[in-house]
Amino acid sequence: MDQNKAKRAAIATKKMRIRKRVYGSTERPRLSVYRSEKHIYGQIIDDVQGKTLFAASSLSKDIEVQIKDLKPSEIAKVVGEALGKKALAGGVAQVVFDRNGRRYGGRLEALAEGARASGLQF
Repeated sequence: MDQNKAKRAAIATKKMRIRKRVYGSTERPRLSVYRSEKHIYGQIIDDVQGKTLFAASSLSKDIEVQIKDLKPSEIAKVVGEALGKKALAGGVAQVVFDRNGRRYGGRLEALAEGARASGLQF
């Protein structure tokens, strides 16, 4: 098994272990973060209904103009702020953070800080 497959398998195992405990309800939905090599995505999900309530990513048209010449961690912070603003406008103030099997640091931490700066609590 090559290194990339082993790394993806380890992340999938961690993700399943985390998802046993991290669960979003209607009152406190789950903020799930996915990080690829180039982009970062955030979703606020109600697991009871099985629906995505709000989403933002570095590919969003409204964010694309703001992130033109920024570093990856600064882009993640802008995405977190945008997601937090959408959630607060939609009536969601508290969320459960799901790091999706990744370590809390770098771009994940920047997105979380951006969401907290806009007013989300977790």
